[in-house]
Formats: sequence, structure tokens, C-alpha cells
Amino acid sequence: MPVTVRRAVATDAEGLSRLAALTFPLACTPQTSAEFLAHHISTRLDPASFRRHLADPACVVLVAVDGADGADPVGYTMLLGGEPSDPDVTASLHHRPTVALERFYVHPDHHGSGVARRLMEETIAAATATGARGVWLGVSEENARANAFYARHGFDQVGTKRFHIGDAWEDDLVRERPLP
Repeated sequence: MPVTVRRAVATDAEGLSRLAALTFPLACTPQTSAEFLAHHISTRLDPASFRRHLADPACVVLVAVDGADGADPVGYTMLLGGEPSDPDVTASLHHRPTVALERFYVHPDHHGSGVARRLMEETIAAATATGARGVWLGVSEENARANAFYARHGFDQVGTKRFHIGDAWEDDLVRERPLP
């Protein structure tokens, strides 16, 4: 399958929003309430939110598009530059300056197809182009598939962080990799 990875533009906002609504719940734990998911999707993953991200110079959004139809993205990532605001993350990181890999999602129909590998290669290149020395992310300790994927791509576990989601506290692993 020919997949193109490119920087997202404002006209991608609708497709990104649809993909985010589908994939975000897959990364959440079973404890995440349906009410929280619905609220988060409608207020943080809506097209207007994506347009704001795309207009933010500290934010890099990459989109993977299937060359066969190209209608909607089959994956996307979002990098956010700057120091993390979470003190647990700040204390865990070894490489500065840093960039956060805030989002990394692939349509479930494309899992195992190589889209994620290709998207990660382009994301690491984009992170390197920011001038950062390291890239970090937070991933649920319960998400074995994602943790294995990130480990294969050089992200070492360097700490943990707690965050409030809906009515519950959850734990994420903090993973980091150096950039060339």
C-alpha cells in the first residue's frame, strides 16, 4: 500500500478529527468513562481544535495518507515543542531541548501494515528538524502493544507520570529517545 506522510494543513482538520475520534478511545484504559471520552472527543479532537494546532508554530502535525484513496488520513502524529509542564516528566527527561510526541495514532484497519513504522520514521525526522536533542511521550502502562512499538523504536522508559482523566487518576509511562 503506497502511503504518503506529509505535514498536515488546515484542509486536513476534518479528516484528522474523524480519525482522532476513532483512535483516541483505543488508547484509553477500560476505566475511562464513556462520558469523558465523548466530552474529550467533542471538545479537544474536533476540527476547530485541529485547525488551532495546525496554526501553532510550536506544533507539528504529520498525516499519513493512503495513496489508494487519499480521502481520509490513515494515521497522524503531533509534536509539541517546549519544556513539559508536568514536574514528573521534567524530572525524568535526559535530553534537552526536548519535543513531546503528544499523539501517535494509526487507523485500526492499518495496524500491522507498516504505516506506523513509516509514520514513526517521518516523525523522528520532523522532531530532529526542530533542533531538539530528545523526544518524549507518555503512554498508558496498560497499553502493551503501544509500549512494545515505542520500545522497538528506541523509546526507553525513563519515568512515570500521573494524570487526571475524567473522574479517575491514571498512570502513564514516560518514554524518551535521543535524537540524532
